[in-house]
Amino acid sequence: MSRKLKVVAVSGSLQRPSRTLVLVDRLLAALGDEVAIDARVISLGEIGPQFAGVLYRNQLPAVVEESIAAIESADLLIVASPVYRGSYTGLFKHLFDFVHHEALTDKPVLLAATGGSDRHALVIDHQLRPLFSFFQARTLPIGVYAVEKDFEGYEVANPALRERIALAVARAVPQLRDLRDASPSAAPVIQKPAPVALAA
Repeated sequence: MSRKLKVVAVSGSLQRPSRTLVLVDRLLAALGDEVAIDARVISLGEIGPQFAGVLYRNQLPAVVEESIAAIESADLLIVASPVYRGSYTGLFKHLFDFVHHEALTDKPVLLAATGGSDRHALVIDHQLRPLFSFFQARTLPIGVYAVEKDFEGYEVANPALRERIALAVARAVPQLRDLRDASPSAAPVIQKPAPVALAA
């Protein structure tokens, strides 16, 4: 029996309004047009100040811990970050530093990013894909990269970007079929070691 997929989207932008958040919303809307989803958006612009200086997971505020638990228990992740200095934001990486290294194994992840120009488009394959390969996640084949000229204000204006979003979702949906037909299962039990300080 089909069920709603639990989809958690993470926006690495620290600003509001945010083109990255607009891109996340469009991806969620396009996915929701194809499959039944229960969507949740985690915005670093909202929770970032609450964990920026935290070194240990057991020191996280409850709202941040709950966000990480949602990431770990999602059926599908959509992750997006603006490009700063050639990579994703530092707080985006810091958030995933708290995610257990086995929690995303085989989890499908749709990658997206925004930047000021086309020259940063490889951030998806050179930065985001290796990060989620570390987690042994299943990064989906089509990523979505958008630049400022793709937007009019904070709305997607470029038909080519809309087509890319549709293509990414179309390529993702067949890989989600098994998840839709499966019975919901409890999050895997993960043996967590004693907390250690993040590397200097």
